Amino acid sequence: MPLSQEEAFARIRLLRSPNIGPVTYIQLLARFGEARAAIDALPDLAGRSGRPYEAASERKVQAEIAETRKAGARYLFHDSPDYPTLLAHCEGAPPILTFRGDPVLLGRPAAAVVGARNASAGAVKLARDFAHGLACAGFTVVSGLARGIDGVAHAGALAAGPDSGRTIGVIASGIDIAYPPEHAALQERVAVEGLLLAEQPPGTEPLARHFPTRNRIIAGLAAGTLVVEAAPRSGSLITARLAGEMGREVMAVPGSPLDPRSHGCNQLIRDGAVLVQSVDDVVELLSGFDGSPGSRFVSVFGGHKPAPRVEGEESTGSTVLPVANLLTTAPVAVDELIRQSGADAPSVQMALLELEIGGRLLRHAGGRVSLA
Repeated sequence: MPLSQEEAFARIRLLRSPNIGPVTYIQLLARFGEARAAIDALPDLAGRSGRPYEAASERKVQAEIAETRKAGARYLFHDSPDYPTLLAHCEGAPPILTFRGDPVLLGRPAAAVVGARNASAGAVKLARDFAHGLACAGFTVVSGLARGIDGVAHAGALAAGPDSGRTIGVIASGIDIAYPPEHAALQERVAVEGLLLAEQPPGTEPLARHFPTRNRIIAGLAAGTLVVEAAPRSGSLITARLAGEMGREVMAVPGSPLDPRSHGCNQLIRDGAVLVQSVDDVVELLSGFDGSPGSRFVSVFGGHKPAPRVEGEESTGSTVLPVANLLTTAPVAVDELIRQSGADAPSVQMALLELEIGGRLLRHAGGRVSLA
């Protein structure tokens, strides 16, 4: 059934309300059936954790929708037929995206190509060649429109022409903001000839905390992530490790041990990522991807399964305090909280939801939570 304008508006308002993240958003919809009912329940849920609460104003949402339309963008909701299947299977997938371009690309096989911003000349050529070859082979090339490897990956895929797999750019800002500024023309070309995606509302500047969440979308869209060049603590490694956490292929191009920009890729290979040296290596690995990666990559997050979702069970709120007492600022797996609390899974999930809405809980990768 098509989403009504009233429900679409309420969903945007729900997600833009304070302390509502992707997991909480999905749990609230599952529990209350529609966004309007969930919004009405927010003050009571937050009050159980001892905090007053006010949802996002309707005027704020109206202004956001107007800016989205002004940018020539549209909304994509998590239960839309166009929502990408691989991303939908990820824990904490973005419930609402804005996009410009061709959403058909979301249904095609995809490979992420990421790497260093200050990439070497050799790595730049490799990234362009890999992206071009993958696009010619029918894969949509996904990247983050950053300087260095990301930018040339998009350019290489676009050079393959309109009959290829083309490219998807995922940005950490609002759909109406180009970052970095020197990639404004490239970002516009991606939006016109490929697909541009943003999780943040229009007008949002790309803050540091937005890039890891952007990276999870890049990893989630693709059957595998290829890192061409990366330093040991780069954002590209975050993308690769998120891909491993999601059960996707993790691939890396080896480099000289004398170049610090190669240390990240070499470490990924040591950790079990697949060493690749040609486009054919990547195509062979991803062509038969069925959800079971061939790599032996071990994610830093520990491979915890996503926490079960609330399915509408009633809760008195009495579990909030015992669960809160088990939490610290160090992340812990939700299934560990269920074991230690002695409560059933729905009750623990409801307690966590109430704590998060009240601003007392943070969610982390791998189904882990901590006190804010």
